[in-house]
Amino acid sequence: MPKLSVNIDHIATLREVRGVSYPDPIAAGVLAELAGASGITVHLREDRRHIRERDVEILKQTVQGRLNVQMNLSESVVKFVLKVRPHVATIVPEREGEVTTEVGLDLSRADERLLEVISLLHDAGIMVSLCINSTPNGVKKARRLNADFVEIHTGSYARTTNIQQASEEIEKIAGAAMLAKKLELGVNAGHALNYENVQELVLIEEIDELIIGHAIVARAALVGMKEAVKQMLKFMGR
Repeated sequence: MPKLSVNIDHIATLREVRGVSYPDPIAAGVLAELAGASGITVHLREDRRHIRERDVEILKQTVQGRLNVQMNLSESVVKFVLKVRPHVATIVPEREGEVTTEVGLDLSRADERLLEVISLLHDAGIMVSLCINSTPNGVKKARRLNADFVEIHTGSYARTTNIQQASEEIEKIAGAAMLAKKLELGVNAGHALNYENVQELVLIEEIDELIIGHAIVARAALVGMKEAVKQMLKFMGR
């Protein structure tokens, strides 16, 4: 079954909304791992609206599993990630004003900047993941771009309103995951997953890791981070 990487962005969101030093995302990361998470994910956004550079620097020293930093291709973010050297860098599309990452990368055309950044990350010893939509073409292009992982964007599945739509989206995700494995890519998946919709995804054997954040942080506000992570792992069958 997939492992769980906990995205702790919204612990930092609570901190930033009041401009104080708490709650501490570093402490949240420690508690998540103590509860059984395989690693921690953060998104260093261009506007730094939640996670900041200092958070990532400390997390690199404290995370016991795998630190996954989601990033765009801007000069400042790339330069910082190359300096910190997380275990994995996940390149995601980023639009100003979006609430969360809305879709996967558009890989329909060759992008010189994307190729350059992937090469720089690899030269620094950082594994590269590309956030993609659940399409065969996205998987194939990620392989040609020399990615190590794909992160399949699960937003369309999470937004479905009936069983038929959910079944169709699961089939697309499963197909993309199977193709990725055939092409020797690691497979992660995430975006908008929660305690109610995660159970179908854990049945897809090719998925190595699920990346879940907001739902866990929201439950942690009521029951604590360790308990929220334990409950998610229970729903995942781990």
